[in-house]
Amino acid sequence: MHRLYSLAFGAVAAALTLTASSASAASLTRQPYLQRVGPDTATIAFRLDGNCVPAVRYGTHGSTHESAQSADAGRTHAIVLSGLQPGTEYTYLVEACGARTTPVRFSTAPVPGTRSVHFTAVGDFGMNNADQRAVANAMLARKPELFLMLGDNAYESGTEAEFQSNLFVPMAPLLAQVPSVAVPGNHEYVTNRAQPYFDNLYLPTSPTGGEHYYSFDWGHVHFVGLDANCAMGMASQDRCSLAAQRKWLEQDLAASDAPWKVVFLHYPPWSSGEHGSQPLIHREFTPLFEKYGVDLVLTGHDHHYERTYPMKGSAVGRSGEQNPTYLVVGGGGASLRPFETSKPSWTAVRNDRDHGYLDVKVEEGTLTAQVLTPSGQMIDSFSLTKDLPPLPEETPGVTSPSSPVGSEQPGTAQPTTPAPGPVTGNPGLPGGSGDVEDLDPNAPGCSTGPAMVMLPAGLLVLAGALRRRRRR
Repeated sequence: MHRLYSLAFGAVAAALTLTASSASAASLTRQPYLQRVGPDTATIAFRLDGNCVPAVRYGTHGSTHESAQSADAGRTHAIVLSGLQPGTEYTYLVEACGARTTPVRFSTAPVPGTRSVHFTAVGDFGMNNADQRAVANAMLARKPELFLMLGDNAYESGTEAEFQSNLFVPMAPLLAQVPSVAVPGNHEYVTNRAQPYFDNLYLPTSPTGGEHYYSFDWGHVHFVGLDANCAMGMASQDRCSLAAQRKWLEQDLAASDAPWKVVFLHYPPWSSGEHGSQPLIHREFTPLFEKYGVDLVLTGHDHHYERTYPMKGSAVGRSGEQNPTYLVVGGGGASLRPFETSKPSWTAVRNDRDHGYLDVKVEEGTLTAQVLTPSGQMIDSFSLTKDLPPLPEETPGVTSPSSPVGSEQPGTAQPTTPAPGPVTGNPGLPGGSGDVEDLDPNAPGCSTGPAMVMLPAGLLVLAGALRRRRRR
């Protein structure tokens, strides 16, 4: 009899021991971050401090009943979720070695051509300081659909360790809930021509430039990310060259029928800050921006905020013309640098006193932009307007096609490609702060493994022994 009790309690104890050991076997050294999110797909990347086969559990309406498992048992993972619905909010968590993260939410990209887009952008933030965290939390509170990183994402040298400590740690809540795309800054290129940058991020690609430069559509906005360092000869020619990038850019912009076009890169063609306007970028790329109707060009590099008037060639465009507006949004966390020259005639607004970020909403034919401090103070606001052709009527039973962020997109089918519109003032709203989500190794409902299978068996043995004793 005593032997039966010993066996039963032994089974239970073994199960509990295995459960506890599996829960503490590994933890996340990098919280989940969203990459390559499209209308029907998303990549959840994260890292572990031990080897096991993790999974992402996800679903709609707050559930996490669906599951996608990693392909290997290593420590670096990027799990692809497929078959998702466009413009839909999903809840997800990571199960790893018996532990699970706190559930968080994100939304997939809308159906291509959807005329409502909300995104944020900022550069020069990778410092792991209070200013960076405040900017990141304020952006998260705005609940954007997409976050554009404008370079110098991991100071000082873009090393592997600096990406972890200066990007993924301070911005973990934002990156876990808002899909992000990036372009490299000059500080990323200090280490091995930005190799850690490419190792840590999962970006869209182009046929000739890979992850160096790329484009994608989000709703009715065509986004183009450029590698300005490559254009200035800092990359190996076999991987990325100025000539190849410029040729691809012209073909890409010419092929896009999206009514709105936004380009982002690190070096500014127009800036009155410490570094100033980059002449090579201005010479090689701004004629293409003007020719193909780019509306906004977003940059960093100089640690301030600055907006130009719509520019044509080397001067302010004529009244009534429609030309690109250039922004320097370099106040993401690095030390601000005072202007040393008077305000130039081509600058509409500039600010060297406040850290802040760009928040943009594109509704139909109106683009409304606000530049906000973490406390919600408005640094600048403006709007662009244009007339859009009416949307084609949907055919019953036919759904719009969707394509993931990860390759060149053909663009939204529209009869014409409107040029950028005039700039007007527009008031904005204050921002706020976000909540931090952490790994919770003691959360209920951990993944079922051998230990959890043994636990019911041990209880059954114990119950049977007790019943037999009562019969006696």
